[in-house]
Amino acid sequence: MPVLAEPRSVAQEHAGPGPDLPDPDLLVDPDSPGWVRASVTSAQLRNDVALALGLFALAVVEWVLLESLYAAVSKLPGWAVVLVITAHTVPLLARRRYPGTVLLVVTVAQLVATDREVYAPNLLQAALVVAFYTVGAWSPGRVRAVVVRVLAVVLGVGWLTWYYLSNRRQLHPVYAEYLDSNGGLVRVEVADVLVVILGNAIFVVAAWMYGNHAWASARNRDRVTWRTRQLAQAQLRGERQAVALERLRIARELHDAVAHHVAAMGVQAAVARRLVTSGQAAQGVESLDVVESSAKRAVAELGQILGMLRYLETDEPDVVSLGVERLPALVTEVQDAGLVVTYAEVGEPRALPVLVSLDLYRIAQEALTNACKHAGPTAKVAVRLRYLDAAVEIEVSDDGGGGRPLTSVPSTGLGLVGMRERVTAAGGTLHAAPLSRGGFVVRASLPVQT
Repeated sequence: MPVLAEPRSVAQEHAGPGPDLPDPDLLVDPDSPGWVRASVTSAQLRNDVALALGLFALAVVEWVLLESLYAAVSKLPGWAVVLVITAHTVPLLARRRYPGTVLLVVTVAQLVATDREVYAPNLLQAALVVAFYTVGAWSPGRVRAVVVRVLAVVLGVGWLTWYYLSNRRQLHPVYAEYLDSNGGLVRVEVADVLVVILGNAIFVVAAWMYGNHAWASARNRDRVTWRTRQLAQAQLRGERQAVALERLRIARELHDAVAHHVAAMGVQAAVARRLVTSGQAAQGVESLDVVESSAKRAVAELGQILGMLRYLETDEPDVVSLGVERLPALVTEVQDAGLVVTYAEVGEPRALPVLVSLDLYRIAQEALTNACKHAGPTAKVAVRLRYLDAAVEIEVSDDGGGGRPLTSVPSTGLGLVGMRERVTAAGGTLHAAPLSRGGFVVRASLPVQT
């Protein structure tokens, strides 16, 4: 049964800023090649600030402690060491926006720190790992992400290999005394280089894998959000279509209930006016009585429809159903309005489904209303109800009459449309057309299971 209120649905609650618009950060389908991660949020930016400042402070502390512990002095003055540490950490503020550039800057800073013997290896290494991870997690171009990381690896490995092999002073003192020894499978300086490279490779591989995993996870989250929103939009569109169809159905019912009675009242009011102005007051009063009766019937029928709308499907409304059994009364009402109408039933009457019976009644009512509006004053109307083997047919025809129609009530344009909708919904056929000899015919055939 229809409902009057339109409660806010789950789809409306989750549809976002508009029913048919994706979220601003989801303008591209996550399954398409053009997808990128959502813009950096303020919370992520605050985290990057905290990370950069924290690494900077800890790296400075580590440098001071290691130089004090080993009495080692960097080849750079203190202010230059601070600049090198700054080059490692401050670029991390923009790591999500420019991940490739940040990685290359931090890589170069790492090489400078190694060359100038800046003693803060752990924290500076951590900054490099973070930058390496960020390229995999945030770089919008996946090919570019691979190229940048490979370039950083080649640059680092190549430079470290050259540096360690060309500067034997960099060997650990424990290794230096064995520099010319042939006791091992690998020369000492080569082993030293490989140990450094393998030690860094662990962090590089881990950062590479976790960066790619973060990118894939973000894409999966957006994919779920995208599809959830599409489902919510589809549900909302379905709900809106259902509401629109229900409104059309209610409008059709109200039109069918009111238009017929208004047309009858218009006819009788016009007759009453003519009778009163011509001095036949008694006959005019009779026409006004018919107007009053039609008005009461219209109000009662409206009350019936509105009463049905107030009930849920599980309730039993105490209303009288309209159907073919009321066709004789309908014909009588039209006759009272001034039209000459005949009614006939053909075939063996039988019980009809409620909706089929209602549709036949409404189609006949609308066709008679149109006859009142458009047929001439001397028109003769015939209503026939035919019971066929697998269908029931209602036919309303008029001969056109002559002169002006009985009423000048304007047409809403919904009559034939409403009849066609009813017949189509029931799986029947409708024929509505002028007759060659004059007049108009409406014939609707609705299937009935036997």
